[in-house]
Amino acid sequence: MPLSPHQLDRTPDRIRNRPTWLISRAFARSSAILSAGFEQHGDGLRGYHYRLLAALEQWGPASQTDLGRTTGIDRSDVTAALTELEARHLIERRADPQNKRRNIVTITPGGISELAALDAVVNKAQDDLLAPLTQAQRHQLVELLTRILEPTDP
Repeated sequence: MPLSPHQLDRTPDRIRNRPTWLISRAFARSSAILSAGFEQHGDGLRGYHYRLLAALEQWGPASQTDLGRTTGIDRSDVTAALTELEARHLIERRADPQNKRRNIVTITPGGISELAALDAVVNKAQDDLLAPLTQAQRHQLVELLTRILEPTDP
């Protein structure tokens, strides 16, 4: 939820310009924008569904455990989300021939189409969040955030 001008005025001075505070507020705003976009145009799907479909489309079939690891989604939440995607025929789950207790998940052609439709939701959220910035500033912000997220040597 974005801060109103009144709330910004009520932010203590010793916090107001700290990168950690600003990043956390930007995260809250971006999450709210993205959630609203999925709520309005995602046909019941959410950001975590998008992440799962994107991972499957980019990297191919994967186990449920690997999907949880690569997308940062909790294992139990992955199972529930995949059940929803499977009910919509966006993914298929099959037993791993080498380990019958493990499921291998594959995106379907319908899942690829839905992923493309959800790209529009995510793209609009990016535009809404970054509306105050020029294209050059957007590029610079992405570069700087990427650098912050890169592992550093202790």
